[in-house]
Amino acid sequence: MAQAVRPARGGRPHRSRFTLNTDGRPHPVENTLAVVTVVLGLVSAIAAFWSGLHLLSSWAGLVGVLVGAFGQYRSVTTAERFLFIIGMGLAAVGFYIGMAHGGLFGGVVS
Repeated sequence: MAQAVRPARGGRPHRSRFTLNTDGRPHPVENTLAVVTVVLGLVSAIAAFWSGLHLLSSWAGLVGVLVGAFGQYRSVTTAERFLFIIGMGLAAVGFYIGMAHGGLFGGVVS
């Protein structure tokens, strides 16, 4: 328990910063997939507010869930997995609401 209170070497306190590479090694593919998943989730969830944007919402949600699932398979660190879960949750909500408003092909394919 003493390690939790011991100051960092050199006497200076350690400054915390946000990083997805908590293991100290770069993961550019996994980090890109995590950011893409969050962006697609946000687009899908925001577009779900308008029923006329059901095509955008449902397709962005579907792609966001699939990209997030693949990224979750490849992820290495907990920070990456955290972003994948948040992004996939947003994408799934947007996907389901988009499906309720008209679906992937609603009104385009008869």
